[in-house]
Amino acid sequence: MSGDLIRGGLPGAPDTAGTRPGAEPRPAGTPKAVGIVWALLGLNTLGSAGAKTIVPLPRSLIQMATMGALVTAFALALALNLRLRIRASAFVFLLTLLLVPSVISSLHLEAGLGALFRCTRLALFVGTLWLTSRWWDGGLTFVRYHIRMYFAVLVLVAAGLVLSPGTAMPEYYGGRLVGALWPLTPPQIGQYSAVIIGLTLLLVLGRRTTRADAALVIVPALVLLSLTHTRTATLGLLVGLVPAIGSLILTSAAARRFFAGTVLCATVAAVAFSSALQAWFLRGQDKENFSNLTGRAKVWDALLAAPRTTGEKVFGVGLGDKSFGGLPIDNSWLAVYHEQGLIGITIVASIIIVLGGVALLRPPSLPRACAIFLISYVAISSYTEAGLGDASPYLLHLALAASLLAAPAPATPLSTAAVPRRRIPPWARR
Repeated sequence: MSGDLIRGGLPGAPDTAGTRPGAEPRPAGTPKAVGIVWALLGLNTLGSAGAKTIVPLPRSLIQMATMGALVTAFALALALNLRLRIRASAFVFLLTLLLVPSVISSLHLEAGLGALFRCTRLALFVGTLWLTSRWWDGGLTFVRYHIRMYFAVLVLVAAGLVLSPGTAMPEYYGGRLVGALWPLTPPQIGQYSAVIIGLTLLLVLGRRTTRADAALVIVPALVLLSLTHTRTATLGLLVGLVPAIGSLILTSAAARRFFAGTVLCATVAAVAFSSALQAWFLRGQDKENFSNLTGRAKVWDALLAAPRTTGEKVFGVGLGDKSFGGLPIDNSWLAVYHEQGLIGITIVASIIIVLGGVALLRPPSLPRACAIFLISYVAISSYTEAGLGDASPYLLHLALAASLLAAPAPATPLSTAAVPRRRIPPWARR
């Protein structure tokens, strides 16, 4: 597909070639292979459980593919960064600390041998982020990687919908869109759609891509998002864009026009299509089912009421499959409390607070707006989705936010780096 957004560089990107006055060529730009590493991390977080596919895929085969992608990502990142040059990152440091309660609780094997496997997976995930942090410079390079990666996933979803509409929108999911070629659930597809819609829209407002190129991403993603009927992703997209665009209002006329137009259109739509919007939002559920969040509240109450030892309260029971009593927890904070205890809760909360605080302290810019959108989206989604305590797309979104908030490496002036000092011979001195 053509266009700067998917194909290549963004206008206005950092001067990695050293063509601006007073700057020298930097030692190395971001290698293209780093984008492959990022895509492999995304593949690892797709998961192995979900809907039925057109061609049945054994779960063991999918797990081999996803885990193989993570090992390959770590090996490739290590090959690109053999000198182990890393950048200081509070985000990755806190993720490293999260390994401590994960390993301590998993060694008791209450969650089975799979807990140690998940700890290894989390360690490789964090290690790969450390290795790629060398190229975190506050630029938009990793935003482009993120959009490409999830757009490719959505193309796969769309292909499954075209090949087998019945498999892609099965009755056991209430007619909601699922992955027919790779086992993806409606919340996953909704999440990927919402994230790339938000990031692409911000790139348009920041004049880093054309409207035509952005439409090639936003329009299909909006269609897929509507077919998933995913309320969390939709609310995360809408609410996350408010502070992100708000951070650009003072510096961008395009952001001001878009914000005013969006408020007007939203008001008109709320009045004219209120019944249709309510029907879409309820998804045919009665008020009781809607009030307990499709049964989630019952699982949460049971989890909180379960007896726990002091060790389980502090360190958790070990990394598991984010379920309790055979039912999904679907809440990041309760899942972290169950598996990594109060220490895990403290570390995860610190991650959100630190990233949010740094974003608020940064001057207005497009990278800052993208980071605010991602942090807001993850914070909202954490209420009804699990994943903040383990290798997941949500941690990858936050890693992207951390890369956007990293301070750029300073360029050394040519006058001090490239021009040698002239030596005056003794006979010419006075």
